[in-house]
Amino acid sequence: MNSAQIRSAERALSVGTWLIVGGAMLFSILTVTPLMGRHSPKGWEWTAPILPLVVDAAVVIVVRLDSVLAAMGGDGGRWPIALRWMTGAMTLALNIADSALKKDLVGVAVHSVAPLLLIVTAETGLAYRRAITAARTARGTQQIAERAERERAAEERREAAERRRREEREHTAQLAREQREHEASLAREQTAREEAARREERERAEAKERAEREDRERREAEREQRERERERTERETAQRRELEAREREARERREQMREQQRAERERHALLAAGPAEEKQDEEQARATVRAAFDAGLPIRQAAELCGWSVGWVTARYQEHRDTTTTADAGAGAPDLEGATA
Repeated sequence: MNSAQIRSAERALSVGTWLIVGGAMLFSILTVTPLMGRHSPKGWEWTAPILPLVVDAAVVIVVRLDSVLAAMGGDGGRWPIALRWMTGAMTLALNIADSALKKDLVGVAVHSVAPLLLIVTAETGLAYRRAITAARTARGTQQIAERAERERAAEERREAAERRRREEREHTAQLAREQREHEASLAREQTAREEAARREERERAEAKERAEREDRERREAEREQRERERERTERETAQRRELEAREREARERREQMREQQRAERERHALLAAGPAEEKQDEEQARATVRAAFDAGLPIRQAAELCGWSVGWVTARYQEHRDTTTTADAGAGAPDLEGATA
């Protein structure tokens, strides 16, 4: 039986024992309490459950302590046996007393089942626990013997392995000495060959280094030449771009001056025409109002020049003011950005 089986048997015994003890205690209390109530002095009937509780408490103590002593392999002597049988006899007597007094043999037989089962279970449980303790002790002794056997076998294997390793080390050392002697002779020959190879390699490296140095100098000279050519090309490109920018600015200034002169002539022509004899068409009226706005003329005078109402001219003046404000704000943004940069 292994350890798991022993634990399972002990758990089953413990659960079964306490189920039987609990059932017997409950049955005893329910059976004995009415009997004690009838045989108690008047006014003391409430003490009837005390006696069965005391007897059942003694049963619990006996069962519990017997299980602990059996698990520890101990023996309490004669007094635990006397208490066990005395509590069993008391429980049996109290349970069958009422039926016996009534000469009810069937009642005696029925009420003796639980106490007798409790007595036999206590004795059997004690025997089972001692058997389980003996089995656990035997199992522990067997495990100790098996562990000692395994340790002895492991020690023998270690000693055998140590002998093999020692022999292998000696053999390896012998082979190593022979190998070192052979390698020493090969090393001397290899050293001579390597020395000749190194001399030849140095000569090739020096020749290669000279060739690489000359190649680097040539590439450096070519790179400097290309750099000078690139700088010259960049200078020429920058000068050409600067000249083109100046020419473009000059053209733009001339174009702007011509446009301003043309606008000025048109404005003078519109303003010099005098008050309109009849209402101008809308496009011409807008041009007249624009010229008057640019010249700073009052709204009423601009209305006389175009022949339209003062309200209409006022609306156009407001549009021109809004346009001028937006243009001034847009023109001021680049200056602010440039100042920030």
